[in-house]
Amino acid sequence: MKFGIAIPTDSDSWRLVRRAEELGFHHAWFYDTQMLSADCFVAMAACAMKTTRIRLGTGVLIPSNRIAPVAAAAFASLNKLAPGRIDFGISTGFTGRRAMGMPAVKLSDMAEYIRVVQALWAGDTVETVLEGQKRLIGFLNPELGLINVKDEMPLYIAASGPRARALTARLGAGWIDGAASVDRAMASLGVMREAWASAGQPANDLNAVAWAGGAVLAEGEPADSPRAIAQAGPRTMTLLHRSADAALGGYPDPAPLPAQFMPAVEGYVEHARSFRPQGAHYLQNHRGHLMFVRPDERPFLSADLIEWATWTATEKKLKARVGALADGGFSQIVFSILPGQEHAIEDWGRIRAAFD
Repeated sequence: MKFGIAIPTDSDSWRLVRRAEELGFHHAWFYDTQMLSADCFVAMAACAMKTTRIRLGTGVLIPSNRIAPVAAAAFASLNKLAPGRIDFGISTGFTGRRAMGMPAVKLSDMAEYIRVVQALWAGDTVETVLEGQKRLIGFLNPELGLINVKDEMPLYIAASGPRARALTARLGAGWIDGAASVDRAMASLGVMREAWASAGQPANDLNAVAWAGGAVLAEGEPADSPRAIAQAGPRTMTLLHRSADAALGGYPDPAPLPAQFMPAVEGYVEHARSFRPQGAHYLQNHRGHLMFVRPDERPFLSADLIEWATWTATEKKLKARVGALADGGFSQIVFSILPGQEHAIEDWGRIRAAFD
């Protein structure tokens, strides 16, 4: 089992990533959430120059944030700084899109985006649509060595729906899945394996990455302690943010919370109706998303909800859960490290060290 960290991107994320490398983490993944955090390519460039082994990936890039040739050049530029250590993680977008009141990118558009990026890396002259017009494009000066397209940049797709899983399987890409619990993660992996097999991919080639977040509790520490709220609360609140988006913005909610948490959902949605400016609830709804818990959110968080939504438990229990995912077929588990909580890397480092 490999271990990674996910970072709400800061321009000096290299400090945390360098420590992760020292602790033996295999991957650092950077959020592409332009209204909430710093630019992922700026941060990854600094990390590329300050580290030597850890892999660096977009976690995950949103196609609408930059046109495909720009992304292709950015990745290839990073690949010169950190040859063979760059990964192309992509999705149709949740946080970065919802924070601007926008729906997810169409899956067909994401598939076309991937096609163009990878064709450019392959040295092809590729036809694409730019500003509504078909154009042939290609890297014109690869022989100058300004970018690196020789070392592979593997593709990873965050895919939760059936069509996205089918695309992941068809492309033979790494698969990123939100993993709130062992049981739910294994059920999701089972569905992904079916898509993988249907695409004719060898079973052992599936590279499954479980994306988690939470807090390593001391013995006797409650899941809603101030420390646990700071480290696990933001990920928990994303579920309530999603519920508010569904109620107020008409977005789909593919995984509604169980009935036991409906009072929290209903309470938060009602609270969100007061968000201003009217018609732009998303501005306040997503403030702090995956980073911190706002004071107005605290009443809707409980120990039970945090434990259900995140990997918040004692070190002993967490090691058992990671072991279960490894035995079940996941290749990597990724833990989020939040702004102001960088010291949590030491807790997760102890979990990682147990699997040497």
